[in-house]
Amino acid sequence: MGHVNLPPSKRNPRQWRILDLVSAAFFALVFIFFLMVFTPLGDSLAASGRQTLLMSASDPKQRHRLVAAIELGLQRSIEVCTADAVDHMPCEDPRRNSQLSREMNYYRERHCPPPEDTPLCLIPPPSGYKVSVQWPESLYKIWHSNMPHNKIADRKGHQGWMKLEGPHFIFPGGGTMFPDGAVQYIEKLGQYIPINTGVLRTALDMGCGVASFGGFLLAQNILTMSFAPRDSHKSQIQFALERGIPAFSAMLGTRRLPFPAFGFDLVHCSRCLIPFTAYNATYFIEVDRLLRPGGYLVISGPPVQWPKQDKEWSDLQGVARALCYELIAVDGNTVIWKKPIEDTCLPNNNEFGLESCVDSDDPSSAWYFKLKKCVSRRSSIKGEYGIGTIPKWPERLTAPSPRSTHLKNGADVYEADTKRWVRRVSYYKNSLNVKLGTPAIRNVMDMNAFFGGFAAALISDSVWVMNVVPSRKPSTLDVIFDRGLIGVYHDWCEPFSTYPRTYDFIHVSSIESLLKDQASGKNRCNLVDLMVEMDRILRPEGTVVIRDTPEVIERVARVATAMRWRPTIHDKEPESHSREKILVATKTFWKL
Repeated sequence: MGHVNLPPSKRNPRQWRILDLVSAAFFALVFIFFLMVFTPLGDSLAASGRQTLLMSASDPKQRHRLVAAIELGLQRSIEVCTADAVDHMPCEDPRRNSQLSREMNYYRERHCPPPEDTPLCLIPPPSGYKVSVQWPESLYKIWHSNMPHNKIADRKGHQGWMKLEGPHFIFPGGGTMFPDGAVQYIEKLGQYIPINTGVLRTALDMGCGVASFGGFLLAQNILTMSFAPRDSHKSQIQFALERGIPAFSAMLGTRRLPFPAFGFDLVHCSRCLIPFTAYNATYFIEVDRLLRPGGYLVISGPPVQWPKQDKEWSDLQGVARALCYELIAVDGNTVIWKKPIEDTCLPNNNEFGLESCVDSDDPSSAWYFKLKKCVSRRSSIKGEYGIGTIPKWPERLTAPSPRSTHLKNGADVYEADTKRWVRRVSYYKNSLNVKLGTPAIRNVMDMNAFFGGFAAALISDSVWVMNVVPSRKPSTLDVIFDRGLIGVYHDWCEPFSTYPRTYDFIHVSSIESLLKDQASGKNRCNLVDLMVEMDRILRPEGTVVIRDTPEVIERVARVATAMRWRPTIHDKEPESHSREKILVATKTFWKL
């Protein structure tokens, strides 16, 4: 039987379906093309793809080649991160850390990605960013556009934390436990402890909120390190630093806080909700490690005389008694204790099983150091550094620290270091025209602080200094606290625990030493990653001063140029006999 030729209208329905699919696919591709080319969505998707490439660790060798090219000046610019990275904190990234254990808040502690998983790009400012309000006006107001996060204002505004007024966030100075203001609260504490006599100088505020307590203690010449984790109250530490108040992102979880033993004259908790008696009083033991002999512990809020928390309040008192803390006062929901000066009361046969640490324990070891369930002995560190024996402020700033003598020729080195930095800071101001001492600079970081001589030389300026002692260098942070200054331990092969754009001025002496392993002399990390981290921390129009050998400074200058900084290289001060050059650079104010 012969084939019948059907007209087109009579063709197989399957053929029509194929033609329909092909036509639909063609028109879909045309639509997507126009969407990508002619709408903002295309830009957004492209940027997202670029960020994915920047974050990719699929080719570590390519990243290494890029780093080398930047150091050699062959790669003249570093990519800019996408807009969603404006508040990026590499080691406190909720997206990564949310997968970790909740036990003892482990997931809220520092967890840094390996360098190859870290984007090699510059963090942009948010849309509408402005140069920060200057101190002291910033204590009371900041630009909303610099951190447009309304959550705290919405939830805590009725307690006097902060509120939105026009283009500013306003800070009345209140807190959950002091809604009438930090000033009145501090006056109340002054009835029981020596607030304004120079006896107390260094304080720690745990779970600080927006740090109004520490901010208003500055008027009493008490320098407070305020800390809180990156948690549901988004950006509370960022708000504190934008206000010009010393602050640091941290979590009291499974590790010691990165501070030396017996450094704080006052430890304060206002509704910080730290379970001090949990885990056999491990968190109270950590507070005891940090508190200077003769220092004061203030806890306001739960569980102090709090409804339905009778057992927790009883346990808290029990731990304090076991450690022979002197009860100074219970005023409403606030309790004040004083730590004993000597190890006259060692814990034994107590219900919490508290024991003294062995003599070989170094209570100042605190970089990624797990919390111990033993009480640090004051006698483990020689010297007279308790309240009442250490000089009052401001004499303690220049008086030789008893703990400086633990280093070879420590007393002589301490004195020489203090004099050296007075000369150097004078040279910075008078010959290099660095803006130190002007309203443009409030938050200062010294990345390699040693004895804190640089910070001590700035004491007459309206600044505060975060003194960073590298964790692999001699442990001199206790000396810095003894002289009435503050700081932290840190390893500069990792990102720092702060938000972007939080410091006006960064100083570093011997930057290459931060990269090297002291034993082998080999680099543990690279200069480019370190300087990209410095750029993340530095505010637009902020200043960097770096001292090192001429060869290192040349490399630094090439990287600085690739990061859009404006670097200039200067000779060292005439009195210096070292082989150094000084780079002064300004971070330019660029936008996406």
